[in-house]
Parts: sequence; C-alpha cells; structure tokens
Amino acid sequence: MKEQEHEKQEFLFDKINYKVLLIGIAVIALGFILMSGGGSDNPKVFNESVFDFRRIRLAPTMVLIGFGITIYSILKNPKKAN
Repeated sequence: MKEQEHEKQEFLFDKINYKVLLIGIAVIALGFILMSGGGSDNPKVFNESVFDFRRIRLAPTMVLIGFGITIYSILKNPKKAN
C-alpha cells in the first residue's frame, strides 16, 4: 500500500531562487546586448564607437553583476533562514 502513495516531489530550489536566477540571466543578456553593435560596413574605415564607454566599461560590468546575481541565487538557502 505504501508503494502506491505518491510522495510530494520537491524542487531543488525555492521559488525565490528561480526568480533571482531569472533576474541574473536578464542582467547578463542586457550586458551582452549593450556590448553588441558599433561595427563598420567598410573594413577600411575605423569606427571609434567600438571604444565607447558603454562597450568598454558598462556592458562588461553588467555581465559580471549578472554572474554575481546568478551565483547568489544558487548559493542562497532560504530553508536555513527558517
């Protein structure tokens, strides 16, 4: 009889962990979107926008912050707080 009883399957993470994980992935995606563009159609013409603040400083910082958020969401243990 006990074999037929179904145990409630638990997820690896809680709901808050998945929300924070999705926020981290969105921040990483935003960083890569900010990094894109700035190319030139003609390879003989140099485009200065490659060295813009957005592509050199802001976008990599966003990607690193996103990785930090995802690592935090993986390591966060809400069951320990209870």
